[in-house]
Amino acid sequence: MSVPGAEPIVALAEVRDGPLSIDEVVNAVRHNSAGAIAVFVGQVRDHDSGRGVASLSYSCHPAATDAALAVAVEVSGSRPGCRVAVTHRVGDLAVGEVAIVVAASAAHRDDAFELCRALVDAVKSRVPIWKHQVFTDGSDEWVGVS
Repeated sequence: MSVPGAEPIVALAEVRDGPLSIDEVVNAVRHNSAGAIAVFVGQVRDHDSGRGVASLSYSCHPAATDAALAVAVEVSGSRPGCRVAVTHRVGDLAVGEVAIVVAASAAHRDDAFELCRALVDAVKSRVPIWKHQVFTDGSDEWVGVS
């Protein structure tokens, strides 16, 4: 359930080089009619598909921030009165560093959870960001490159 007659708002949509702030993303979606804020924080893990991760780097197309904004607008349009925000990091990241932060606020938790998940999924599938992983066995892999 959302606030009747209210427009959805994309409070923040950005792909950036440098550390991300969870507080920045959460504060971007805070508002007085929101009873719920759902947050997703994706961080670099030390393994993938049974292999140890030695290093990881994200790169992106120059239009990645525009694409992030476009998917955020699309996703938020399904829930009037809600707010969404997303930041994704590019560059070299160490294990444990934050790679993506998504937040969604709504009057009720179901909408906030659904929006948060939908935005994460849309960013991962449609924003031109590529992950290069180097594994501890010396092999490497690109993810998101087709």
